[in-house]
Parts: sequence; C-alpha cells; structure tokens
Amino acid sequence: MRAIPLCFAFVSLALIAPARGADDGKLRIIVFGAHPDDCELDAGGTAARWAKLGHHVKFVSVTNGDIGHHEIAGAPLARRRLAEVKRCAEILGIESDVLDIHDGELLPTLENRRTITRKIREWKADLVITHRPNDYHPDHRYTGILVQDAAFMVIVPSFCPDVPALRKNPVFAYSEDDFKKPNPFAPDVVVPIDPTFEQKVACIDALESQFYEWNPWLFGYLGDVPKGKEERLEWTRKRAADRYGAVANNYRAKLGEELGEDAGKAVKYAEAFEICEYGTQPSKDDLKRLFPFFGDK
Repeated sequence: MRAIPLCFAFVSLALIAPARGADDGKLRIIVFGAHPDDCELDAGGTAARWAKLGHHVKFVSVTNGDIGHHEIAGAPLARRRLAEVKRCAEILGIESDVLDIHDGELLPTLENRRTITRKIREWKADLVITHRPNDYHPDHRYTGILVQDAAFMVIVPSFCPDVPALRKNPVFAYSEDDFKKPNPFAPDVVVPIDPTFEQKVACIDALESQFYEWNPWLFGYLGDVPKGKEERLEWTRKRAADRYGAVANNYRAKLGEELGEDAGKAVKYAEAFEICEYGTQPSKDDLKRLFPFFGDK
C-alpha cells in the first residue's frame, strides 16, 4: 500500500511557538502577509485591539524580505527585517513568524500549500486574513492564492496527516486594498483603530528598513525623510493618519452601520476586511464575535 506523504514545511526563521490557550475561549487569528511589513500595515491596529481583549493573534510573513532594500540584501537584510517584525509583535502584544522563502520568488506550489495549511492548523485558527489575489505584487498575489488553496484543505484529515485537521473551517478574510480589476475591494467589516493608532504608528516606525530607507528610495522621496528620531516619528504619524484616515472616510457608511451614525462619524482611523467566499461563511453574529469592537450595535 502506498504511504501517504507527510506535510513538509519550510524551516521558519522564527522559533515556532506551540499553540497556546487553544481552549481558553479566546479567539485565535492568523494573518498572512507576503513580506515582513505587510501584516503590520494591513492589520496592525486591529491586531492590537484583539490583543487588548486577550485574544491570540499571529502574523506570518510568507517570504523573508531578503531583496527589499537598495543597499543590502540576502541574509543580512532577512535578519534585519526579522528583528523589525519581532519588535512590532512586542508593540502589538502578538506573535510573529517569518518563513524562509526568498522575497520575490514565492510560487503557489503544493509544498507551499502544505506549509500554509500546516500554519493554520497549528494555530487552530478561528479567522484567517490575507491579501486579495488581484494585487500588484506577485508575492502578494501568490500569498492570497496559497491561503485560498488551503481554505478547504485545512479540514481534510488525509492532507498533511502529521498535523491534525481542523474540525471547523475558519472564516477567511482579505485585507483592504485599492485595486479595481477584476473587482474592487468590498468591506464586510471596518474596524476603528483610534484606540490603537499610536501602536500602529510605533510599528511603522520600527520597520525602519522599509519606511525610512527602501520605500523612500524606491519611490523617489528619500530626501523627504527626517533625520532625527522624533522628527521621523512625527512624519510617520502624519503619513499614517492620512492613509488610515482615508480608509475611515472611504467606508464611513459602513462605520455608521456598525457603530451608529454619530459614533461612525467620530472615527478617525480604520482598517477594513472583506470576507472570502471560501471557508466558513459568517453570520452577522459570527462577525460580531470575531470582531468584538462594536458593543451591542
């Protein structure tokens, strides 16, 4: 009889912590981003809100970010970016993991599907968040596809039989983006992040290689980056206020539905999420349980 192959995962750059408190009644959320900064940008404020309520959140960077810089690359850059997201995890009160897959080389292979399936199972996730698969960056697109491809396999016992299959399929969701084709982002949940906005800013500040060096060089505004630490922090705060203020403004009607008109108008900053058609399809009550930030509304 042919043996069933085991699931082999890539070795992680971060130590794999055992799933803690899986039966403690708290939510378990896992967020997959393509690079060591994507989870923090897409869901950092919401993650901090979950963490403040005692829920368990893990960010997984699917590539190690080892080409995301104009002056350094390879292992030195990967180590630097690992240290940056570990600092972000401390700021947010969550866990973080970085897979040892080269930046710019992610593909939707069977091996990688097994890796993502394994991560979701190990975390015993209630909610999985990732990129939509119609993104500008191939690593973002393939991260989204890999999570989609794992959305059914996480409950199939004979796929990756070395890790117990989940008995209930998680809810899968996408983080917000601006891409319009073939279909625009349509939020099902908009989370006010005013209470954790400063943690979000601190995370972006901690990602120095990306937001004070690489992105400014790549897009031609390196000369605009302040030199002093406090000046840089204030510069980052203003940029973050513009970005996440725009999310709140774009989805103001949805905030009004969630919070009531007056409270919805008062929200300054937000992150938004769209439910994927794969996985468990949540009711309104399920969404309130998964995103417990809206009181009794």
